[in-house]
Amino acid sequence: MIKSLVFDFGDVFLTLDKSATQKNLQKFGINEFTKDMIIKNQAYEMGLISTQDIIDYYTHNFPQIDKLDFIHAWNSILVDFPQHKLDFIKQLSEEKFFQLILLSNTNELHIEWVDENISFFNEFKNCFDAFYLSHEIEMRKPNTDIFNFVLSNHDLKPEEVLFIDDTIENIEAAQQLKINTWHLQAGNEDVVDLFKIKRDLLF
Repeated sequence: MIKSLVFDFGDVFLTLDKSATQKNLQKFGINEFTKDMIIKNQAYEMGLISTQDIIDYYTHNFPQIDKLDFIHAWNSILVDFPQHKLDFIKQLSEEKFFQLILLSNTNELHIEWVDENISFFNEFKNCFDAFYLSHEIEMRKPNTDIFNFVLSNHDLKPEEVLFIDDTIENIEAAQQLKINTWHLQAGNEDVVDLFKIKRDLLF
């Protein structure tokens, strides 16, 4: 029996345009993320470097982009948060049938944008029994340590957990630990249909 639902944030609740950041950076001659850039981006996502560090890295290596242009490009991935998804998680929270956990790869700039632009963000956060952001806990998916952290922290058995994420690498990592999963197809599936799509697991 599933006792805990672990949700990703981006493209599960928060709508993303995953190509937008790179498109906006291309305007400044940054045509692709190099290996070094990816390492820096992931370090920022894990809270190992600060917001000022990531801004300095890009503006130093690409002097044609200034701080505000970089922040705009960085946050352009973030689109909106449909109200019906808030209503869904609020209902789950009120029913108290499942333990609700959020587990998101994100960073300080993105969360600042969400906090400023999504009026009900605090209401959303309060629906969860635990709210884990990668830059706050210094771990990120798909590394197995983040999943083991959640399992251990909440004394969970993998077979009693359902993990919902739109990224296949994260899903495969969870499956290696025997966690039940739903690889949500963003744009074609909606988290609010959880109980239709995963009915066999949840009932």
